[in-house]
Order: sequence, then C-alpha cells, then structure tokens
Amino acid sequence: MAIRRLDRRPERKVTRTGAKPPVARLVKRLSEPTVCRRCGAVFARQTWRASRTLTHAALARATWTTCPACRQAGEGIGYGRVIIRGAYAAEHEREIRRRIRNVAERAQFTQPERRVVSVDRREGPAVLEVLTTSQKLAHRIVHELKKAFRGRARYAWSDRDGSLVATWERDR
Repeated sequence: MAIRRLDRRPERKVTRTGAKPPVARLVKRLSEPTVCRRCGAVFARQTWRASRTLTHAALARATWTTCPACRQAGEGIGYGRVIIRGAYAAEHEREIRRRIRNVAERAQFTQPERRVVSVDRREGPAVLEVLTTSQKLAHRIVHELKKAFRGRARYAWSDRDGSLVATWERDR
C-alpha cells in the first residue's frame, strides 16, 4: 500500500514557463534604458522606476517615450475609481484631499505607474470621485481613508476590464 503525502497538491505540479503574466507578453518589449518624456520615469530591469540619475553614457543610448501611466493620465483612463460619500466627507473635504494626495505621492515614489488621474467634486450623495491609473492605488486610498477617518469601505471589482470601484462613506 502506497503512502500518499498530504502536502503535495496536484494543481501545484504544473507551473508557468515564463514569469511574466500573459498580458505583459503581448506588449512590445522596450529597450533599456527608456526614459519618459513627461515624468522622467526610467524603464530599467523590466519595470518603470521613479526618475533616477543616469550617467551621460546611459542617457546617450536611452530611448525616449511616454510611459503607460502618463499615457493613461493624458487620455483620462483609469482602472481604479474611488467614490467618497457622506456628511463627514462634505465637512472634511480638505483633510480628505490632503490624505489622498499623500497616499498618491507615497505610492508614486516607489511605483511611478500608480497615479491619481483626477479628483472631481460631485453634487449629490457622492462628495468626491477619484480616478486612478491602478486598482491597487484606489484600494490603498480607501483603506487609508478608513484607517484615518473610520467609516465604511466597499470594493467592487469588474470581471470585464479588471477595474475597481471602491467606495468610502461616513456619516457624521
């Protein structure tokens, strides 16, 4: 009688051959280093990084283009949407905007692809609507608002395009 080990799972035996996700394999490979014309982000080691000092030799051979985050911000496309509601939000809009700006700056420092595209004031039940380039930044903004100001957070991911609608609300 064979002894079967419980820690081996059959679904873990087959692994992907490439480390990149399927979507990343469809994109044309950029030469390294590539520098963004608008924000100065540098594409190095297969990822966009915040602007770093490059040597003159590296700048001479660098390719200049527009990074995906600048392209998204320019076209007004976002994969994360934050809706902020409630009487508390209307009374403390300035503090909430400052918290959103701080969270976005911290995220952009380490990952320049995550940016706030727009922050719009709305009439009616939604006080503010924030559009971000990534769903992770939208999630982080709502998480930080909940942590700083309490309230309720809800998240809804779309199966169609992978976007996130995150809602934060607090009544008085």
